[in-house]
Amino acid sequence: MDQRQALISFGALSQETRLQIVRMLVIAGPGGLSAGAIAEKADVSPSNVSFHLKELERAGLINQQRESRSIIYSANYDALGGLVRFLMEDCCAGHPEICAPAAEVAACCTPKMEEKLQ
Repeated sequence: MDQRQALISFGALSQETRLQIVRMLVIAGPGGLSAGAIAEKADVSPSNVSFHLKELERAGLINQQRESRSIIYSANYDALGGLVRFLMEDCCAGHPEICAPAAEVAACCTPKMEEKLQ
């Protein structure tokens, strides 16, 4: 990920509702959520959630897929991982032990995600 894309991503995440939506979609897993379910869980109107979903999609942080009459939104794990890697790529001036706690946090997500999918 380059700096320009990182700035776009961080800009999209710098709004409370959008950050809440991304976190919601990460928890939901690859199956994602419909726009209506997102609006209900975020406690915002359908038109409001539509605006936020558009911004997150424009930033490349979420994907959409049509299923029958619904549009299902899911987290773009590759883009979110790229954002984390962007932040950590020059980690601690060559002293990876300083960044080890952050790497452990990222690694701990894998088992939790697998549990949620079962």
